[in-house]
Amino acid sequence: MEEEYSLDDPTRLVESASEFAYYPGPLTDAAAKDFLDRFPLPLIINALQTKADFPGLENALVTCLERVFKTKYGASLIPQYMSFVHVGLQAESQVVRSLACKTVTNLLENLDDTSISPIKLIIDYNIYPLLLDSLVTGNEQVAAAAIDAIKCIARFPEGMAVVFPANNKEVTYLGNLASRSSSLGRVRVLSLIVKLFSISKSVASVIYNSNLLSLLEAEISNSEDTLVTLSVLELLFELAEIQHSAEFLSRTTLLQLLSSIISNTSTEAILRSRAMMISGRLLSKENGFMFIDGSTIDRLLAQSESQDNDECESALEALGQIGWSIQGAELLLSGFLPAVRHVVHAAFDQQGHGKQLAALHALGNIVGEARPENSKILNADAEENLRCLIYEVASDGSKLTPSGLFLSILQQASEFRLAGYRVITGLVARPWCLMEICSKQDIINIVTDPTAETTKIGMEARHNCCKAIHNAFLSSKLVNESSLSGIAAKLQEAVRRGPYLARKQSEAQPVVITAERF
Repeated sequence: MEEEYSLDDPTRLVESASEFAYYPGPLTDAAAKDFLDRFPLPLIINALQTKADFPGLENALVTCLERVFKTKYGASLIPQYMSFVHVGLQAESQVVRSLACKTVTNLLENLDDTSISPIKLIIDYNIYPLLLDSLVTGNEQVAAAAIDAIKCIARFPEGMAVVFPANNKEVTYLGNLASRSSSLGRVRVLSLIVKLFSISKSVASVIYNSNLLSLLEAEISNSEDTLVTLSVLELLFELAEIQHSAEFLSRTTLLQLLSSIISNTSTEAILRSRAMMISGRLLSKENGFMFIDGSTIDRLLAQSESQDNDECESALEALGQIGWSIQGAELLLSGFLPAVRHVVHAAFDQQGHGKQLAALHALGNIVGEARPENSKILNADAEENLRCLIYEVASDGSKLTPSGLFLSILQQASEFRLAGYRVITGLVARPWCLMEICSKQDIINIVTDPTAETTKIGMEARHNCCKAIHNAFLSSKLVNESSLSGIAAKLQEAVRRGPYLARKQSEAQPVVITAERF
């Protein structure tokens, strides 16, 4: 075979492969077949094995094969060349190892022949252990390609037994792989676990029952390497984003570990800040209140009063994340009033730039700016506590009324106005807040002014705020107040105009000037 397809001068192959690899647009089965009819796969594989030092050959052929195997026609040929995949996964060349990993993915995703079991091929050619080796020893691109391939294996019912062996003594058990890997290798194994966790709730259940989440706990508990701990915290943040994560993480000690990091003053500030943000994200889930205990809130409150700006802002953001869901907001306003009091006071304290901004956004979350209309209003006790807090802050300062507080925010810089729009959008669903807004013509003037904002996000936030006020007005008793008809008309016109139309289009006017003479 090698003699039949050997090339003394691979120049033509490299040129054709480069043209094929970088041809714009999607690749069809017909184009892939036409290329392989001119340059059969054995020829390309032989060139990769014997002519890799030829300038440009390796990159051109690897890119070419990646495109070929993404087609249905190319994928149909992979079962005949599994020995090439096996060898490629052990190659010294990182680009060839990456190609081999991607070829496994293409086999699993694009093979249409139902008479062939891709998982059986992977088992027969001992591919999975080599993918794990590529994960922990390859470069960043190889590791990413290996993770994608393993995720594809786990999506097959018969592949689950490959990725999660019943016997945890197996060499391929991810816990064993992590224990014999370097710190970088362990982080990559944890990254794989998080990616697998995201596939489905059933896969997440297998991961939990296989005790693999304990690897995250152990790494956070034991690592003295700041970079490793930070990497694991980033993975935990990614894990917290997964919809079904709360159900399983509530059974672990991860939140307690995060809470310990937050309260440990000897821990680096960047780790404490990240731990606070992750705690907030975990607790922001609809069922996140399953996690919540008093110590976590107390520690966040303590850090929100920190002199370190980053830690303070992270703690305020975390409290806002807890208040994102209706359950979290009610819990804060019913059981942890000092924390919310601190958020409200900080939101209207113009002495601290970053702290005030973080507190305003946190307050916007708590009052329901991002929640559906039917979830903005909280239970009676929480609502009364919220109203009292707002009036308390107003009476303690020079503004005297909530409307004065709101106006003071809308008169600040654009980033504060944006946060202020969010707070009003959430709060105005309450009749007392609507009365405050309508009592201040200056607020109405700002939220209905199409020239008030110059950025897209600012225009949209202002318009959403205007719509929220208008909708609250229409559904309230104030709609029958003749003294407020002017405000109603102004709000209606601003809503109709939309967020972007700054001014009425004017006709072009001729300009008459004296001609210049030479």
